[in-house]
Amino acid sequence: MTDPLERLRALQGADLPVHGGRTLAYVYDSGDAEVDRVAREAVAAYAASNALDPTAFPSLLQMENELVGFACGLLDAPATAVGTVTSGGTESILLAVQGARDSRPEVARPRMVLPSTAHAAFHKAAHYFGVEAVLVPVGPDFRADADAMAAAIDADTVLVVASAPSYAHGVVDPVAAIAAAAAGRGVRCHVDACIGGWVLPYATRLGREVPPWTFAVEGVTSVSVDTHKYAYAPKGTSLLLHRDAALRRPQFFASAAWPGYTMLNATTQSTRSGGPIAGTWAVVQQIGDAGYLDLARQAFEAVDAIVSYVDAEPALRLLVHPDSTLVTLATDDSCDPFTLTDELVARGWYVQPQLSFGEHGPSIHLSVSAGTRAHVDDFGDALRESVKAAQEAGPVAVDPGVVAFIEALDPAALGDDDFDGLLAASGLVGASEEGDLELPTRMAEVNAMLDVASPAMREALLKAFLDRLQRPAR
Repeated sequence: MTDPLERLRALQGADLPVHGGRTLAYVYDSGDAEVDRVAREAVAAYAASNALDPTAFPSLLQMENELVGFACGLLDAPATAVGTVTSGGTESILLAVQGARDSRPEVARPRMVLPSTAHAAFHKAAHYFGVEAVLVPVGPDFRADADAMAAAIDADTVLVVASAPSYAHGVVDPVAAIAAAAAGRGVRCHVDACIGGWVLPYATRLGREVPPWTFAVEGVTSVSVDTHKYAYAPKGTSLLLHRDAALRRPQFFASAAWPGYTMLNATTQSTRSGGPIAGTWAVVQQIGDAGYLDLARQAFEAVDAIVSYVDAEPALRLLVHPDSTLVTLATDDSCDPFTLTDELVARGWYVQPQLSFGEHGPSIHLSVSAGTRAHVDDFGDALRESVKAAQEAGPVAVDPGVVAFIEALDPAALGDDDFDGLLAASGLVGASEEGDLELPTRMAEVNAMLDVASPAMREALLKAFLDRLQRPAR
């Protein structure tokens, strides 16, 4: 009989590394092995516990309240503030939108005003909860246009959103002006600080310039902050804080309309594993305020070093100077961005390509964590080598006939056979001699084809791709 843990380790060998600071998306590494040990042991200790009923597992309730209390201190929350532990940033955002919608039952067609750079989770919330997303273009610095957002607020607006920072570009929106406009119309204002909420307060303490965005800003009614990002906690936990309990109340769900126990939930989930909560609490206790200040210093030192490496390469440029730990860079015509991504990945540095959007071309995203600091000089070397290799390889071109063909397609009219052909043509999927699904090892040609597709076609292709990936292993 095969040892399942042995097989688990073998399977994990194909995954991106979660330690070592070289995976610059999806994971956040403190670089401290002791933090990792504490997290693993705490998760294991509470893996079978259930946060569904706080009276059955009062230790989890205590941990949740202490986590919210720590966050209140970071986010300048008033004494009236309350909060909830969720499963991740998307759930925090979903609940912020759901709570705003349900706080205004008289509005038949609720709307929320978003900068065009707001996280896609808001579009997911719009889809789930029937709240129209009103998108407002951002300025040339990729920050929300506060005047345009104010003008977009109307009688049906239940929520106005700002980012601290935006994921794609790493800049903080003008929260003070946006929140003031929302408050003036009696509308909630949510600050999506999922990625910056645990590190920007320390950036301010380190003397870095950060626009105001916390509860210290009048008119901010809720803030989301992910602990599984820069709190360096295990996946997946996030916090949603409200300025007072009345604002949170529409988020709660209760039902006695069946013969079982009366359902009572603070989040979209009922059963919630105690493992992530305990792991997060243990990590926050282990690191502490002084530890987080030091980790923030290391992360920003890495950011500054990466910025200097980008500035030293004539083929590269920062799309915008980062306010936080997210760096977004673009290339000139001599260096294909998707090839550059592949070259960095081949050298052990996972970076995230971002496709063209509106008038802006493709870019490369890096989420920098404290664990990157010890290896950042290696990144500088890899970046120089990768730029040279990408320039020598030349641009990835999509045949104009293929571009015209893709542009003429209506994704809503395509069937499974059509998608199978498109997926094969794009290089997203192939088949081994045994007939097994094979994923591409280099993505430049795939990304180049996706880049010329419309957003609707990208969505349809990637849904078909996910459908093909998730099939039973019998």
